[in-house]
Amino acid sequence: MWFLGNASGHDFQFHMASWLDVSGQWREGILYPRWAEWANYGFGEPRFIFYPPASWILGAGLGSILPWRMVPGAFIWIALVLNGCAMWKLARLWLTPAQAAAAAVICAVNPYQLIIAYYRSDFAELLGNAVFPFLVLRAIRVVQNGWRQVPALAFVFAAMWLTNAPAAVIATYSLALILLVGAVYRKSLLPLMTGGAAMLFGFGVAAFYILPAAREQRWVQIGQALAQLLRPASNFIFTREPDPEFLLFNWKVSTVAMLVILVAGIGAVFLARRRRELGFVWWAVLALGVAASALMFAPSAIIWRLSPKLAFVQFPWRWLGPLGLVFAFVVAAAPSVRRTQVAVWTLAALSIAGIGTAMVQDCWWDSEDIPVLAGGIHSGNGYEGTDEYQPLGSDRYSLPGSDVPYGDPPGLPAPLVTRWDKETESSVPVPPQSVHIERWTAQNKDFTYVANGNENVGVRLLAFPAWAAKVDGIDIKTFGAPGIGQLLVPLEAGKHRVTLRFERTIDRTFADLVSLLFVVLVSAWQIFLWRSSPGSDEEAQASRAS
Repeated sequence: MWFLGNASGHDFQFHMASWLDVSGQWREGILYPRWAEWANYGFGEPRFIFYPPASWILGAGLGSILPWRMVPGAFIWIALVLNGCAMWKLARLWLTPAQAAAAAVICAVNPYQLIIAYYRSDFAELLGNAVFPFLVLRAIRVVQNGWRQVPALAFVFAAMWLTNAPAAVIATYSLALILLVGAVYRKSLLPLMTGGAAMLFGFGVAAFYILPAAREQRWVQIGQALAQLLRPASNFIFTREPDPEFLLFNWKVSTVAMLVILVAGIGAVFLARRRRELGFVWWAVLALGVAASALMFAPSAIIWRLSPKLAFVQFPWRWLGPLGLVFAFVVAAAPSVRRTQVAVWTLAALSIAGIGTAMVQDCWWDSEDIPVLAGGIHSGNGYEGTDEYQPLGSDRYSLPGSDVPYGDPPGLPAPLVTRWDKETESSVPVPPQSVHIERWTAQNKDFTYVANGNENVGVRLLAFPAWAAKVDGIDIKTFGAPGIGQLLVPLEAGKHRVTLRFERTIDRTFADLVSLLFVVLVSAWQIFLWRSSPGSDEEAQASRAS
């Protein structure tokens, strides 16, 4: 990427647009955005209510100190290094220093990580995969040490939910599986009790995101997230669909998946001789690997249909994230003789380098994505929105400005204020002297308007319940234009001052209080543990291993 620019994967424009939008709102003084101002060609969408905040905060933060063309590469570098550090911290407790280092490197650049970086550009999932080894480590420690490990697991579990929703769903099921295996291994319900408490506390810490996202789904077309070709049934390994481009990518990721499954399976066979030495860790890694592999194949379709929220993972091959951890652990741990280690790790390095080289040659390199997105925002044209975040009743493909070209010079954006014509069911321009814009930011729209009669004034905004309107200081009910969902403000004849505010809803206020309460409780618990028992369990075990 240093030499070729940015790999423009499937989700590159979505994430880059979010980072640019958040960066602009920070300059307006909005520290935690909820409304994506420039989505849907400037009509906006409630993207940041539903998309976890960690990735767009990190991306916008990097964009505040680096040139935008460097931000994607820097983000990927941070995520991969964090992934390697997390895997090293997990592996070093049960493997030799050399094996732990090998596991860290292999996990950081395993084939699925390269698929995300080069083909998919799903930066949030990459960040979620970086946190996942921490989750596995803390889950194992909860099984081994009980209540003392609950606060740490709660914070890591919350961190998973703040990175990427599909990765968080996978992490939730993975954690439940490890706890169940732990309960069987220890012949006790204590792992389920302590792990369940940690999950509850983790949900509480992340409530400021989870609760509004869950409640306000009824205000958007969230079902579009499972539209054609986005459903699990269409994305099992080696599936068959009529779309040639879709089928080609599926076969690429399926080939990688089969390779990872095969190598992980062979490594697990050789590692099985150390299962008594590894103890519960062996059974946790084995269960995770078997489950992740099985869920990528079509016979698991009934599990995808019946398991709550599992369908929102969309792509079964996303289970390559947890499988990548298993792959790295067994490849690093299986060879115990020095000569065998060198041979196996060299072969793994050459294979990964070969796969990465093939992806570099095959992926789409496009240096124009960032300038086009930045130019669209700068010119006022905005960028494309997202189907599942469209408010009910809206159609982003029919909005004014959806056909404006991003040329040089760019076309004129849709006007900020129009008049809705009932006969033609469309927005029509108004004389410039009829409108005076006083303030127009992401969450505040103030203007005066002179109406010739009873009119419905169209604002360049999508109707969403969180938008509160006042006309001459009096609350008024707005509604969406039929067919497109543009926000309309009813006005009587005369000059009026119109004020629109994106208000904090009751569910968001309640969720913030819940998060604050749980952060205080879990932090107090963790501080008490630190003071009552100096030195971590991990450090003690590492000393014994040395």
